[in-house]
Amino acid sequence: MQRSNRLGNLSVLALMVIILAACAGQKEPAGKIIGEIQATVTAASAEAAKYIPEQLMSVQTQLDALKASFDKQDYAAVVSGGPAVLAAAQLLATSAAEKKDDALKALNDQWTALAGSVPAQLTAIQNRIEYLAKKGNKKAGAGIDLDAAKSGLSDALSLWSKAQAAFATGNLDEAVKTAQEVKSKAESLASSLKLDLSAPPAKS
Repeated sequence: MQRSNRLGNLSVLALMVIILAACAGQKEPAGKIIGEIQATVTAASAEAAKYIPEQLMSVQTQLDALKASFDKQDYAAVVSGGPAVLAAAQLLATSAAEKKDDALKALNDQWTALAGSVPAQLTAIQNRIEYLAKKGNKKAGAGIDLDAAKSGLSDALSLWSKAQAAFATGNLDEAVKTAQEVKSKAESLASSLKLDLSAPPAKS
């Protein structure tokens, strides 16, 4: 009976040794795949955070789960689940690049539209101010603060130069944002000057 128990205990011990050996054997590949995923996420994180934040968060959550399994010495879970997470991490750079291209195309379209309309609006405002400033047109300019309009136009022109400079350096985001601000100022100025920007410019 004792011999049987002894053999049983030895069998359990042997099984534990085999299991521990197997786990130890998976520790290195588990650590390696976590390192690969982390490096892939880090490399893509800047663009991914800007263009695909939800996708980045999903991959990071999966990576954190793998790290938790590793800390619990569940290396088998890391080895089996790691490849799918690595594949998802590798998609981050591609997906972010695609979203970036779409965003840049949209910004470029916006800039093209603004560049085609804003300068003409500013010119119309300039012409309107000059028209109202003439002695014979004082009645048409009654109640209009031309000095304020001139100052506003100067600010708008300065901003437009800033927008053009941003576009020239490839900063489309800043260029469009500034150009939209100029457009808003131009529309406000036109309203104060009783100018319809959709109508042909007034003759001097």
